[in-house]
Amino acid sequence: MKKQNGKLIVVGDRVLVSPDEGQGRTDVGLYLPQTVADKDSVQSGRIVETGPGTMLPDIQDSDEEPWKSNRREARTVPMQARAGDYAIFMRKAAVAIKFQNKSYLVVPQAAILVLIRDQEPDATE
Repeated sequence: MKKQNGKLIVVGDRVLVSPDEGQGRTDVGLYLPQTVADKDSVQSGRIVETGPGTMLPDIQDSDEEPWKSNRREARTVPMQARAGDYAIFMRKAAVAIKFQNKSYLVVPQAAILVLIRDQEPDATE
């Protein structure tokens, strides 16, 4: 494979995760049961980047003629996951990639079980 230059762009409803190296206890202090760690069915890591979300179909109004070209901006259902979140996800749904000598996992949002996010400041403060 050729040397990769440039930037990774995550598409659709997927997230790019920097996986935890060790199993057992996660960076944020959660303990995974030994049976889960042994089976390697659940993994965790920090979300590096997210895609734009799930694309919605372009539904035409019924009174419009179907052959008319009415280009609209693409609409998406936004992602719940954000860059910087800590995710626990189903390992079997992840795809391992290596980019610029770093290992990542590409995970569909549907495979994420929980997100741990640093608390956001209250709007009243």
